[in-house]
Amino acid sequence: MFDHSGWNSAAVKHPSSHCDSRPAGVNVSLLVIHNISLPPGKFGGPFIDQLFTGNLNCDDHPYFRKLEGLRVSSHFLIHRDGGLVQYVPTTMRAWHAGKSCYQGRSACNDFSIGIELEGTDTHPYSTDQYRTLLTLTANIMHTYPKITLGRIVGHCDIAPGRKTDPGEAFDWPGFRRQLREIL
Repeated sequence: MFDHSGWNSAAVKHPSSHCDSRPAGVNVSLLVIHNISLPPGKFGGPFIDQLFTGNLNCDDHPYFRKLEGLRVSSHFLIHRDGGLVQYVPTTMRAWHAGKSCYQGRSACNDFSIGIELEGTDTHPYSTDQYRTLLTLTANIMHTYPKITLGRIVGHCDIAPGRKTDPGEAFDWPGFRRQLREIL
């Protein structure tokens, strides 16, 4: 499902320049699940794509002024309808984790893949999103075998106190159970 350069054939590609090379010798070994909605609590529209590709007009909404000059990206976004978008090839470092640490290792962007779910901490994610997330995660785990069930975390796990996503609405037990069933 991934080509040699890290693009997923099932995803719509919206290449972002908000990425760079992973450090030499670093293996991908962590999967980080996030959520995003722009403006907060609103679903649909072009704003997430615009943010991750550096094209967000900060005059389009008062909230966006907080984002002026922000250079962020993720490898993937899963829309409410299950649609999959890829911004950064998995072979590259996306800028999704920020200041982060996992099991004593900082700079999680170096060794992780980031998946954004269109949503909020408290709004239930859709069945279509879980379906796409499960398929994508299984494919990532097949391509990057150092990512095991125990190395799939939320943004809240690598940036506690700073981040809360994917939030209480994310069904970790159900996700892990279904993922074990398809692996």
